[in-house]
Amino acid sequence: MAAPREAPDRRPFGRRFLTDPARLFQHNAWDNVEWSEEQEASARSKVQENSSQLLPQDKQEDYEVNAKRYWDDFYKIHENGFFKDRHWLFTEFPELAPNRNPSQNGDSAHKFSNKEESNDEGLGSCENGHCSRETRAENQLNVIKSTPKICTEELPAQKYSELNQSDGDYPGSSASYRILEVGCGAGNTVFPILQTNNDPGLFVYCCDFSTTAVDLVQNNAEYDSSRCFAFVHDLCNDQSPFPMPDESLDVVILIFVLSAILPEKMQCIINRLSRLLKPGGMILLRDYGRYDLAQLRFKKGQCLSDNFYVRGDGTRVYFFTQDELNDLFTTAGLEKIQNLVDRRLQVNRGKQMTMYRVWIQCKYRKPTAPQL
Repeated sequence: MAAPREAPDRRPFGRRFLTDPARLFQHNAWDNVEWSEEQEASARSKVQENSSQLLPQDKQEDYEVNAKRYWDDFYKIHENGFFKDRHWLFTEFPELAPNRNPSQNGDSAHKFSNKEESNDEGLGSCENGHCSRETRAENQLNVIKSTPKICTEELPAQKYSELNQSDGDYPGSSASYRILEVGCGAGNTVFPILQTNNDPGLFVYCCDFSTTAVDLVQNNAEYDSSRCFAFVHDLCNDQSPFPMPDESLDVVILIFVLSAILPEKMQCIINRLSRLLKPGGMILLRDYGRYDLAQLRFKKGQCLSDNFYVRGDGTRVYFFTQDELNDLFTTAGLEKIQNLVDRRLQVNRGKQMTMYRVWIQCKYRKPTAPQL
């Protein structure tokens, strides 16, 4: 259960800042912050300005072709020291917890704990679409980085493509509850799940576009091959095999991952992932929302297309609306359980800096019966 906290202050932003500055810097964040029309208009104007100059097509193609190299370079530099483990997962997504309770799924689950956020003391600055510190999934913003590795080579270290899936001969085939995290990065989602969920029937798959990231997971002391299978996978390649058969997964996790993919490839990817779900299985997503701080801080010349940007390190990020995500999931035949926006005010008390974050959280389920 989320830690108790005082009711959110609904006063307009400007008034709150001008009349009560001391209160502002006593807290790390406010949840469910409402934006004024002026603030929304200002954000829209900043996006129009930073997207007025698109990168030349040849450079855009370079970022697509060399996407894997940019993510490998990122993990070689940061290894597993860049991200914090996402223990907030079990508050937001009880489907991942040991005692799974389907009744907890739905729009009423919008309870964001300050506890996770307080771990992110100071909330580092955001530059080039990344944040130096993570506030739960959100400031995991960079996590996004850890997440997106999705587009190029496959790791044949374990030749799962040769396994006879029709005979049940695949990793985790004897498990009763199977989870796949796409874009696992250094394992900051996978390991909290393995540490917290002691269900003997649990098996966790995790994949990433970056070979370096998967190596970090496999070499982690917490990696247990009897409960987990990490592999390199290129989601953008529909000929790239998964180690498990269709309709074998209970949950697919996408945390700051989809946003790192070329927008025109997103639908195909969601279609592929939906085929892996059992009837009743769910996709859980948390990602960047339109007008998030990271989007507003991009400069001219970093925009690839509408709401899609490249960071200084060559990794890319898209900023979604609820409708866009709903269209992607429903087109893939999934039904909405949750689709909400978390607008949050975060404060760096040390630097006396305020940051307005926007994330979208979704849960979409595969129907238990064929849709007519």
